[in-house]
Amino acid sequence: MNIIGIVAEYNPFHNGHLYHIQNTKKLTNCDGIIAVMSGNFVQRGLPSIIDKWNRTKICLLNGIDLVIELPVLYSVSSAEFFSYGAVSLLNSLGVVNGICFGNESTDIKLLELISNILLYEPAEFKNQLKCEINSGTAYAKARNISLIKFLSENYNINQKDKLEYVISSSNNILAIEYIKSLKKLKSNINIFSIKRQGENYNSLSIKSKFSSASAIRNFLKTGDSIYKIKTTMPKNTYNLLKKLYESNYNFSLENLMVPYLKYKYISNKNSILNLPDVSEGIENRIFKSIENNDSYDGIIKSSKTKRYAYSRISRILCQFFLGFENFNTEKLRKNPCPYARVLGFNSTGRKILKEIAKKSSIPVYTRFPKNVPSEDTFALDILSTRAYSLLNNFTDFNLDYKRSPIVLKN
Repeated sequence: MNIIGIVAEYNPFHNGHLYHIQNTKKLTNCDGIIAVMSGNFVQRGLPSIIDKWNRTKICLLNGIDLVIELPVLYSVSSAEFFSYGAVSLLNSLGVVNGICFGNESTDIKLLELISNILLYEPAEFKNQLKCEINSGTAYAKARNISLIKFLSENYNINQKDKLEYVISSSNNILAIEYIKSLKKLKSNINIFSIKRQGENYNSLSIKSKFSSASAIRNFLKTGDSIYKIKTTMPKNTYNLLKKLYESNYNFSLENLMVPYLKYKYISNKNSILNLPDVSEGIENRIFKSIENNDSYDGIIKSSKTKRYAYSRISRILCQFFLGFENFNTEKLRKNPCPYARVLGFNSTGRKILKEIAKKSSIPVYTRFPKNVPSEDTFALDILSTRAYSLLNNFTDFNLDYKRSPIVLKN
């Protein structure tokens, strides 16, 4: 079977995601698609607006054949570790021929060149990066400045505007990290790219049928009519969101995290220092922000600095809420994903699972085992579902032990 992997969050599923799936099938002529999908917490450091089971059902209804959960250890991490976790999982299954990502640039050669520089870090690039960071520049910006200078001086690529766009756009950043992870793993998986359609990833405007997930989430939290987003997503997604919207469902789940963050601040605030991304006294800004703000967004905005971007602060807060500080996450996230947890499949997905059973180098679970080591990736996933149940009344505290995969009959 010709199997293609997709890494996704579907938070929520929209027309751009459907376009990506449909065109992945056309481009690769594949027999089936596996989606590695974030669970109940996503890469922006936020709880997903819909739980992982409902998102699984929706993507199965829209062309995905097998859904596997990306452990929260990776899903609430930077692009580097998010990508490494997902790609290592796909690689370990032993059946994936290609990975297809949607991004702003389809210049694969340039993306591969950049991924090589970031993976092998030539001395000239490394020294420039160190200088930028020492001057107080945020890591992401420092890396971009160093990349542009290195590409200009060593590869005679002087299109500064193009380079800035390529290395600053959210999906391009992930694409570069996917490629880098494949190289790091010495994987034989092929690379395919489909140009992203419609609004910018971070755009908050609902203007076209290809509106961003950010815009849709923002509208659900602030809009006064659910009908405005009807044309931005497949009917099955819209019907679910409409049902939740009309039941006064709280789409701002992150604000429900704030009382728990305040309690952790009161009871054991210094445990935040055990998080690998906390350094240089940023915890003091976070503590002050927790004291003075009652919204998640407010805490982030008053914590962020030139060096600590919004997304990094958001991930720190999310990790603190989830209890990452009680695990050796710095060590764990550098390792390949140790297992595959199946969330759902259709008849084609069932065939793929049979192939995986023969070839996978990691265990595949349809339900979590009763006894798991207390300090590993499994335990973090169980903890994340329990934490999500504190925010979402539709999620049971012990659901990971009870729920079997969703089976969609074609």
